[in-house]
Amino acid sequence: MGREVAKTCPECGGEMIFDRRRYVYVCRACGLTLTRFELDKYREKRRFKENEEDSWKKDYLKWWLSSKK
Repeated sequence: MGREVAKTCPECGGEMIFDRRRYVYVCRACGLTLTRFELDKYREKRRFKENEEDSWKKDYLKWWLSSKK
């Protein structure tokens, strides 16, 4: 059973392993199964969401600090 350790699961943060027989990544904790394409898509979506959230937080902080003057 050829398996390699990958990165963390996008859903639960568990360990993802690559199953060479099925050509998919499987989470050891929650059982999520993703192809490489799906895993990349999840990560890209998460990065976009984090960037959007960081932008919103910075804008809010800027507004909040300006109201304290």
